[in-house]
Amino acid sequence: MNFKESAEKYNDFIIDRRRFYHSIPEISYQEYETTKEIANDLSKMGIEIQTFQDYTGVIGTIKGTQPGKTVMLRADIDALNIEEKTGLPFASKNGKMHACGHDAHISMLMGAAKMLLEAKNELKGTVKLLFQGAEESSHGAEYYVNNGVLDGIDAIFGMHIWGTLDAPLMNLEAGSRMASVDNFRLTVKGVASHGSAPNLGKDAIVASAAIIMNIQTIVSRNNNPLNPLVVSIGTINGGQAFNIIANNVVMDGTVRCHSREVRATIENQLRDIVDNTAKTFGCEAELDYNYYAAPIINDNEDINKIVINAATKLYGEECLAPMPKLMGAEDFAYFMEKVPGFYGFIGAKNSEKGIIYSNHNDKFTVDEESLHRGAALYAQFAHDFLLEKSK
Repeated sequence: MNFKESAEKYNDFIIDRRRFYHSIPEISYQEYETTKEIANDLSKMGIEIQTFQDYTGVIGTIKGTQPGKTVMLRADIDALNIEEKTGLPFASKNGKMHACGHDAHISMLMGAAKMLLEAKNELKGTVKLLFQGAEESSHGAEYYVNNGVLDGIDAIFGMHIWGTLDAPLMNLEAGSRMASVDNFRLTVKGVASHGSAPNLGKDAIVASAAIIMNIQTIVSRNNNPLNPLVVSIGTINGGQAFNIIANNVVMDGTVRCHSREVRATIENQLRDIVDNTAKTFGCEAELDYNYYAAPIINDNEDINKIVINAATKLYGEECLAPMPKLMGAEDFAYFMEKVPGFYGFIGAKNSEKGIIYSNHNDKFTVDEESLHRGAALYAQFAHDFLLEKSK
């Protein structure tokens, strides 16, 4: 089947679905209407669907007429707590916004569904379409993993529309692409006293300031500078009044890196610095460290090759463009820890059309000319993977 021509045929349908889902955004864990509408769209196509009693999201299943492996295509469906300021005629009016482009992901996978249905007689195996909830929470994918959604899946493919990459180019690089994300909370406990008699207390604010400075040495002195690593404190709250030595400070922070090996060392490094610094000031400190998504690393050479060949088969090598790896994270990593996978990017930017804003901006939108290409890549990869693995 010629998926390039098929995608062009469904271009209007894909754009229509993007605009519809853009107009009804729902935030993580609350995508009830979105889930219902996706299920309806898939059911109208005659696709077998699976929903969840206690969770949002939909899985559609397309079975080829020939036996073979099973491949999963993933699109995320949640939006952000951002008031939209694009001025688009189909803009959200509910105070939420598809400012990350998940509406585009939904529509691209819908288009792929149409094409794969047409190609059923050519499919040597099964394609599962996962419309995943709660990606923005950084934990949304865990539910599906824990509930056996990946059982029997031989590979998974996902991609993200990206506001700084020119449309309709694609970034399909091997290696590390997005960082891990782990979050932590630090609680520093001191002894309160009057501000005029600091010697009678143990100042949790001073201890906290020293901790903030000292943990930066994890990046500047302990880490190989060739390994991207960020350790950030995002919030700090403490103290009772202007004239009281603070006895309690709470800080929240995040850790981002591209190396699985480096990631495994950070908690202990952080714990050592926090504990010892607090003791220097006569205080105590508690660290609550939470692991979220791992780094996205396209390290399966076989699948990397199938993805890149699928793209060049559709649009030639000129469709591929380099893009720096990102310190942002993606919970698609939970899937890639369980089954072989690939994660790519497709351009949204078009300066001539005024489409220049990055993801998570309240004016973010996409060049819709990219969407049918994304749909074609979803379909081509699924078809090619099943064909390759049937040999």
